Formats: sequence, structure tokens, C-alpha cells
Amino acid sequence: MNYFSLNHSSPAVDFKEATIRGQAPDKGLYFPESIPDVPKDLLADIQTLSYEDIAFRVIRPYTGNTIPESELHRIVSETINFEFPLVPVSPSIHTLELFHGPTLAFKDVGARFMSRCLGYFVKDNDQPVTVLVATSGDTGGAVASGFYEVPGVKVVILYPSGKVSSVQERQLTTFGNNITALEVDGTFDDCQNMVKQAFADPVLQQRLFLTSANSINVARWLPQQFYYFFAWKQWPDKDHPPVISVPSGNFGNICAGLLAYRSGLPVQHFIAACNANDIVPNYLKTGDYRPVAARATLSNAMDVGNPSNFVRILEIFRHQLPSLQKTLSAISISDQETVAAIRELHSRFHYLADPHGAVGWLALHQYLSAHPGEKGFFLETAHPVKFYDVVEPIIGSEVPLPPSVKSLLNRQKQSTRLEPVYTQLKDYLLS
Repeated sequence: MNYFSLNHSSPAVDFKEATIRGQAPDKGLYFPESIPDVPKDLLADIQTLSYEDIAFRVIRPYTGNTIPESELHRIVSETINFEFPLVPVSPSIHTLELFHGPTLAFKDVGARFMSRCLGYFVKDNDQPVTVLVATSGDTGGAVASGFYEVPGVKVVILYPSGKVSSVQERQLTTFGNNITALEVDGTFDDCQNMVKQAFADPVLQQRLFLTSANSINVARWLPQQFYYFFAWKQWPDKDHPPVISVPSGNFGNICAGLLAYRSGLPVQHFIAACNANDIVPNYLKTGDYRPVAARATLSNAMDVGNPSNFVRILEIFRHQLPSLQKTLSAISISDQETVAAIRELHSRFHYLADPHGAVGWLALHQYLSAHPGEKGFFLETAHPVKFYDVVEPIIGSEVPLPPSVKSLLNRQKQSTRLEPVYTQLKDYLLS
């Protein structure tokens, strides 16, 4: 399997090169030259297959011959060694809980897979690899955890000051060792733009061995397909595929789901559940794609005004808007609606959701109300404790602390403050 740049001005590369580069030299995102079909026996036998077997068979075509089968089995096994339960919430709605990993967020899957792939690829390198990543919340903690003490890898994480939750900030700033956190006085879009400039800077390319761990990296993006297959294994009504609602910010997660669907995974429809950052909902209505400055909301990990991965979604659907509209809807949920959704889920259905999951649930609820007879699930992408400062005042009680969060409370924050100016990042990286 080779990967081409979506800017079409760089040579195609294999999975190893795409993982190490992160972004193509022409600043384009890498995309697989072909989308493999899911083996029919995988879907037919999915009830009897282990999660490890499912994940291995899904990802194997994408890695090609860059990783031996024994190594890929190890990487997959270490990536998914926690639960992915599909939990009933109401008669027509389930939730796929993706917060049972080490940092309590869905991004653990991609970060763990990528860190192990990159560790394998650079194990014989003399020059250390610098992983440069921007985060709007959960990516930072997942990447920090996934890459902590990986030999030959340094991690630099940019995050917007005051715009991530207190638990998220602790998760990405308290590791030390090979993990560095840069606190930027700006928005996530500022952080992401600074990272993109770094990858396009010829001076840095000469001096440093740079790669990215954002969802723009194929090794972060592609394994997110796993849990859509895990959900299908658990889906109770195989005769009626689900409607899937995905809380969406940078659109890497839902893009992986759409890729799985294009490969043959049964899905009735997808919903991109967005907050007030409604670029994609507006595009699907008007056909006019207009990035704007990100707006701060309660579901802060989705505060993205120019989602990087949407260009991959367009590629999946060959830039045919009518085809995309048949498969994907996008619904914008306000903060006021998010608060009401958290409260209703807790009081009526006895389910405690984080703000992003609440957006996913309400978008699905609205869609199913207009499509009676259909059923679906929403992705609960993070444990509500990561947003306890938002959730607790809404439900009027404390969110129980998992052991992994309790251990964070006594750890010291370590971060370096930067203005949202690229030259400051460049000077830091070269220092």
C-alpha cells in the first residue's frame, strides 16, 4: 500500500515513510492509493473473532510489507488492551464507550498504535525523532502517554492556554522526561498553524527529524477504524445497520469511520455532531466551505474552525457533494443544548456523559426523531471526569475519580509559555 499527497505535488510513499513524515513535503495529507475491501468472512465471522484478530485484519492492508506480521500483532495487541463496550442508553440508542484506555479518551487507540509503529521504524536511527503535535484537549494526553519513554523519540505538544480542561492539562503537562508541553496564548487553530509552518520550514527539516502525531498522521488516523468494527461485533440487530453519531472537531475520527464504511462495514448513516463551530454543517447545506476562527465552547476538543481531516472525507467521496450528503449529515449543537443534554441523559437515562458525548447523543436523538424506526449509537469519546468542572455543576454532584486521575493530582505541571508566533516555536525547537 502506497500513500499519495492530497496536494498531488509529492511522490507516493509507503506506510513507513508516511508515518515518519506525518505530512507530505507539499504540505498535503497522505491518503491510501486504494481503499481495501473488508474480507467477507471477517464480517460473516465477526461474532467469533477476537478484537485483536479483527484489528489486525483491518489494518494489515494499510501497513503493507513495512511491518512484519509478528510485530504488527504485538503492536495491535498493545494498542487495544482495554474495553470498548457498546452500552444501551435507551431502546433506540446505544453508546460506544471509548474512554477505557490509559488517558480516558478515544485518542488512546491512535496514539498507542502510532507510538509503537514509530518506535519500530526508528529503532535503528542515530538521530532522535521529534514528534510535534497540536492539541485541542485529548490528543495531548494520549500522545504523551503513548510516547512516554519511547527510545529515540522526543515529543513536543502545543496546547491553547486556558482552553483545555484542568484534567486534560494535567495529563499532557506532568510527564516530563521526553515529553515537553508548550502552552500557547491563543487558540487550537493557532497551535495547529504553528505546527504546519514547522513542517514546511526547510531549516527545521534540515536540522531536525520531525514528524506529527496529530490525526493528520496516517498511523494515528487509520487505526481509529478498529472500534467501528468492534461496535458492529456488538451491535444487536445485524439486519439493520446503525446510524452512527460522532462528536467531530478535526474530523479524523469520523473520517476513519467513513473509510471503514467505504471498505464494507455495514452502516446506515453517519452524523457529524458538531458544536458552535459549524463549518461542516454549513458546507453540507450550502456547498460552500468557509473556514473561520475557532469559537470556544463547553466541548472544547471540538473547537476547530478549519478541520484538517475534512479534505480526506472529500477524497473518500471523490469530491462529489451529493454522494457525501447521502451518507453524512452534520448537526450543530449549542452550549445551552449541550448542558440540557448532559442533564437529561443523567436524570432520565441514568447515563453520565461528557460534553462531547452529550453533543453526539443529542445530534443522534434529533436525527432519529426525524427518521422513526431507525436505531444507532453515539461515540462517548472521553470520560466525564476529564470535564468535571463542566459536568459537576450541571448534574449537582461529583464525578467519581478513576485511579488514573487521582494519581495526576499530586503531579507537578511542567510547561513553557509561548505567544502564537511561529518564530517563537522555531527558536524553541532549534535551541
